[in-house]
Amino acid sequence: MDRLTEMEAFATVVDQGGFTDAAKKMGISKSAVSKHVSSLEARLGARLLNRTTRRVSPTEIGLAYYDRARRVLNDAGEADALVTSMQSAPSGLLRISVATDFGVNHLSPVLSEFLGDFPDITVNMVLNNRYVELISEGFDMAVRIGELEDSTLRARKLTETTKRMIASPAYFEKYGRPEKIDDLNDHKLLHYSNQSSGNVWKLTAPSGEKRQVRTAGWLSVNDGQSLLNAAISGLGIAYLPSFLYSEAMAKGLIEDAIPELPLETQGIYAVYPPGRFTQPKVRAFIDFLVHSFAEKGPSDW
Repeated sequence: MDRLTEMEAFATVVDQGGFTDAAKKMGISKSAVSKHVSSLEARLGARLLNRTTRRVSPTEIGLAYYDRARRVLNDAGEADALVTSMQSAPSGLLRISVATDFGVNHLSPVLSEFLGDFPDITVNMVLNNRYVELISEGFDMAVRIGELEDSTLRARKLTETTKRMIASPAYFEKYGRPEKIDDLNDHKLLHYSNQSSGNVWKLTAPSGEKRQVRTAGWLSVNDGQSLLNAAISGLGIAYLPSFLYSEAMAKGLIEDAIPELPLETQGIYAVYPPGRFTQPKVRAFIDFLVHSFAEKGPSDW
């Protein structure tokens, strides 16, 4: 007899507490269940069940075997589900968390193409500027920028972005241009208020030395586009990613505050919950993003 069928019969008897209910659960006759269990005991040379007229319970050996058998059966079920899932067309609701700036400027414009390619998928994209708990908050995936904090999540790199300190030509004309990192103490800085590190800019000096700038800003706001607008209007120097400022820089609306400094590069990742296989809708969207951003970044947006 098939070993998995024997295991399933035995495990179902334990789960259901008897042969009659196990037979109903498996959709076969009670005698067939009994034969599968008897065959298993004969092959193992051990009694796995205590049988009385009132109840059936596992022996000590049977209980130990049940634990292992249940794991094997669960793994077999997952393997079957994996094949079925990978062969099925992507469908269902896809919940995505993404930072507001990146979502508005770069995800929203490509969603129509994705939904056209996968009409059986519906998307709920939530724009926010915090790290959501994917599993507990019911998200299928998120797009995150910079160093990944949660190592339990699976991640796939989509592209990269650089960060620069930028300001308008009018600001530099009025207040002068900083020549080195220490000069920033005498300038008006525009801060992103949602940073976990507070009003701290992590910079790299031309020598390679890592520096931190802790200077109170003239303006703090929890939105990158608002910081860019403030920088363009001449309010001060902002420290922003290239996916946000590249168009304004190409138009000459802003300039690099200290061009001599090495560029800070950050990865942009699709992150999703751990598991033995990825849902088709998640895999389809991540593959789509990889293709969409193949020629983007780190400075070219």
